[in-house]
Amino acid sequence: MADTPGYPPFDCAPGLRLAAHERVAEIQHAHLCRRLDQIEEMMERLERRLWLTVYGVAAVILAQAFQSFLTVTP
Repeated sequence: MADTPGYPPFDCAPGLRLAAHERVAEIQHAHLCRRLDQIEEMMERLERRLWLTVYGVAAVILAQAFQSFLTVTP
């Protein structure tokens, strides 16, 4: 009917509601993706800190073991 001349196209309420719902869903999806990216970045930083802590503890243990060898052998 929209193809016939003389009748202007019109928007119906269900169609507008569906379009609004699609826009809201798209905004929510974009926000969710952005939040997941932020969480991934935080997890990477946490992982780096964890490995730094593990290497630090291992270095302290090795330093203490090396120091005990130095005190035993003159």
